[in-house]
Formats: sequence, structure tokens, C-alpha cells
Amino acid sequence: MSLLTVGSVAFDAIETPFGKTDKIIGGAGTYIALAASFYKNQQNLVSVVGDDFPETYLQQLRDRNVNLEGLQIKEGEKSFFWSGRYHNDMNSRDTLITELNVLEHFDPTIPDSYQGSDYLMLGNLSPQVQRQVIERLTERPKLIAMDTMNFWMDIAMDDLKATLKLIDVLIINDEEARQLSGEYSLVKASQVIREMGPKYLIIKKGEHGALLFHGDKMFFAPALPLEEVFDPTGAGDTFAGGFMGYIASTDDISFDNMKRAIINGSALASFCVEEFGTERLMTITNTDLEERIAEFVSLTNFEMEQVIG
Repeated sequence: MSLLTVGSVAFDAIETPFGKTDKIIGGAGTYIALAASFYKNQQNLVSVVGDDFPETYLQQLRDRNVNLEGLQIKEGEKSFFWSGRYHNDMNSRDTLITELNVLEHFDPTIPDSYQGSDYLMLGNLSPQVQRQVIERLTERPKLIAMDTMNFWMDIAMDDLKATLKLIDVLIINDEEARQLSGEYSLVKASQVIREMGPKYLIIKKGEHGALLFHGDKMFFAPALPLEEVFDPTGAGDTFAGGFMGYIASTDDISFDNMKRAIINGSALASFCVEEFGTERLMTITNTDLEERIAEFVSLTNFEMEQVIG
């Protein structure tokens, strides 16, 4: 199966209580594609960079069988750059620098070879750009998943709601779910959000796991307790990439298979936070991933004798 990913390929500079980096590779599209590359799919990426983006980084993506035909390289322009500092709790952060550069006027181009992609993952971009991608596809994918954030809820709510009507799966965190729905209860929030369009809703809760909602069904996946978290940047995008990569590789969009996809996404995200940026994602083996998934399964797989009454 083929997975089309649309998202930023960019530079990040990160500071956490464990250290800091200079400019390193980042961006939602990068993390999603790298995570999805662990599964046997045709990986198609649509994004944009400036001519300052190193060829060595792009080759790393190609080496993971990510098709870059849809990556625009703008001559004489700079790539998107974000810099942030995480607080001691690693859950909150301050944005120090945001330079949109080539992303400010990003006009996504879908190559002919990408048309007919079986699955679509829309990384965190403006809802107008996300909608343009859907409208420019000649054939609707089997499943369209999308990420968004508070920023777009603040400045482009109407555009966001219009795009939500066109997708199948929305992947957001608990804070975003509450803002989008106006409900504090995540169960109530899920009902309100799914009435906006998406049939499936995934609410990420960081170190507290993730929730999946569909119809009257709900599934909770725990987060794996880790000894150390070096850098949470990209963990949510890695989760989304693992989720959609697994869905595409199995070609199964049933609720039960989405449960398995969430475990796969959670396992990859737990690796991502162990080192800065994409470093850990570049060194994971299939055996590492299988063992980590088994750890997740062991967290919730237990037997209990009924003694009540």
C-alpha cells in the first residue's frame, strides 16, 4: 500500500534540561515519514525546503525509501526554522524562534506518481493547505488522517472546521481537544469533535497514553514509563507516522486494527523521546520495535479471577 504524507521538513534547535542542540533536522513531515518507513509501504512525501537544506539530510530520507518527488526546493530561500526551550517537567515549552520562510507561501504540488495513494496523513500545517491537498487528489484515499494545533484554532477556526468535514481521523492532544470542542470532559469533547466531520478521533495525552474514539467505542493505550526523556519534540508526529504506517501496511481500517496501530505509534514515539531530534529514529532496528511493542502489550495484558459475589 502507499502512504502520502504532507508536512514540514525543517530545522529545529532544541534546549531541554538535558542539553541543547544547534540546528538539526525536524518538521512534522520528517518525523511522520521516518516513523512510517518501518512498515512496508510506498512512502510519498510532499513538502518544501530552501536551498539551505543539506542534501545529506534528504538522502537519509531516501535511504528509508521515502519518495521525495513531491519535495519542492526553493532556490535562494530558507527552510522553516523553529527553536524552543522545554521546562523541567518536559511537558511545557517556550517557543524562542519561529521563522516560516518557505512555509509561509507553501503551495503543495501533488506529482502524478502520487495520485492514487491509498492513505493520506496531513501533518500540522494551515487547514487551508491541508484542504488544498485533499482537493488536488484525483481519487480519495481509503483513509485521511490529520493533525492540527491550538494556533490554527485561534486564527483559522472556520478554515479548520471546513477541512475537518473532509477527513476520517483527527489526531490531537487533550488540550487541543478541549479548546476545539469547548468541553473539559474528553468523552464529551470527542462527541462534539466527531460531529464536525471525523469518524475517528485520537486524543494524545503525552506521558499518560492515548485515547481512540469511534461511534460508541473507546480504547485507551497506556504510555510506556521511561527512565529518561531527553527531547519530546516530534513525538506526536512520530506517533502519527507509526499509526498510519501500520494502517497502510495492513490495509485494514477496522477499529480493532486501529488499536494495534495506536500501540505501534506509541512504541515508536517512546523511542523518539530518548534522544534529540530524529537521532533515535535513525538507529531503531525491527527487533527493537518488536520488543518495545511487546512491552506495551504486557502493560495491559493480564488475567483476573472473578471473586466478586
